[in-house]
Amino acid sequence: MARRCAICGKGPVTGHNVSHANNKTKRRWIPNLQPVKHVGEDGKVRRIRVCTRCIRSGKVNKPSYVKVAL
Repeated sequence: MARRCAICGKGPVTGHNVSHANNKTKRRWIPNLQPVKHVGEDGKVRRIRVCTRCIRSGKVNKPSYVKVAL
């Protein structure tokens, strides 16, 4: 499964670790992806991987379940 946000498309970014002696080694920054339930435009609920920025900003249309009182 790809490490990519299903809504904004954010994915891994590459760069270098830089030591005090200016030695450079490759590294990756991976987005903080969380599995959430999402209601698509067709009305079906699916589990997708979304970055936390999209969750916080409200771009994820979460299902609203109603609890029935007995």
